[in-house]
Amino acid sequence: MKPTEPTRRKRPAAGAAPASPPAAAPACPVPVSEYPNILMAHGGGGRLMHRLLDKVFLPAFSNPALEARHDGALLDVGEARLAFTTDSYVVKPLFFPGGDIGKLAVHGTVNDLAMCGARPLYLSAGFILEEGLPVADLARVVESMRQAAGEAGVLLVTGDTKVVDRGKADGLFVNTAGIGLVERGRVIGPSRVQADDAILLNGDIGRHGMAIMAVREGLSFESLIESDTAALGGIVMSLLDAGVEVHCLRDLTRGGLATTLVEIAEARRLGIEIVERAIPVREDVSGACEILGFDPLYVANEGRFVAFVARRDAGRALEVLRSHPLGRDACEIGRVSGDERALVALRSKIGARRLVDMLSGEQLPRIC
Repeated sequence: MKPTEPTRRKRPAAGAAPASPPAAAPACPVPVSEYPNILMAHGGGGRLMHRLLDKVFLPAFSNPALEARHDGALLDVGEARLAFTTDSYVVKPLFFPGGDIGKLAVHGTVNDLAMCGARPLYLSAGFILEEGLPVADLARVVESMRQAAGEAGVLLVTGDTKVVDRGKADGLFVNTAGIGLVERGRVIGPSRVQADDAILLNGDIGRHGMAIMAVREGLSFESLIESDTAALGGIVMSLLDAGVEVHCLRDLTRGGLATTLVEIAEARRLGIEIVERAIPVREDVSGACEILGFDPLYVANEGRFVAFVARRDAGRALEVLRSHPLGRDACEIGRVSGDERALVALRSKIGARRLVDMLSGEQLPRIC
């Protein structure tokens, strides 16, 4: 075969300006969002998790209760209106400052019911046990669940246990489901959010995620960072029983405050404006986030929630929240705007305005 001859460049004519190199086509890098296999980020609460829901689960199981995208399903059963939710817990380590996987499982399920405006009643629990798990550890988790359920006023009424091979479950996974009773006529959810609603937060953010990371990475700080895990049913019921016009409630778990607000803004197609100075973050949590490169707005919580309430009821709502132990540091952090672009805007401490979006990847792995 005849070898390929090298390409010869034409020389410019005498006195002519040298030819300019071809201009590069403008391009804007876009985060990869389509993956053939599941990544850890698909469970992180950000854009990848929501894309997985939109592409796989929602099309397969489409129905009105599921499409509401609430923390639980609202179901009419005879004369009763029930809230039903389920969740799984794979946190590592099993025990951490301020809690453990058992307490987390009870609190997380009770809180999902409370965010639907329901009074939590009953729980189920499924345990996936890894061969080699110390029975003493299992007993400690079960006792923690018993105490948490008693404090939350719920009964664990059914369950299941399975054992898997050594190395297949990080010791213990827990799945829970919960049922709660919703007062007739009470509708709480993203669809009820209105322009000029006040956005209230019941306390400081970021403690749970940083407590997990400190243990996992072997970090120590001047003060011990403990998880904020708590059952929110009591404080939510006090708010509702006070007659406050509550439009939407959402607990700040995976993805933190930022992701929660983006979810609600996109679901309701209304903008949200928040003020950074109004959002409480403990100094030790802020320092830990800075060291590890995390943004507190995206760090998971297990005892914090936002309430969207009618503007006229904001002052009274804060009084009710601050009268409860889980709401002593409650504050107003922003408002709902009429912007149909459904963007979340944050006014920073220096007065700048920036947009807040969901993470496209994963910030904190395995925090619940």
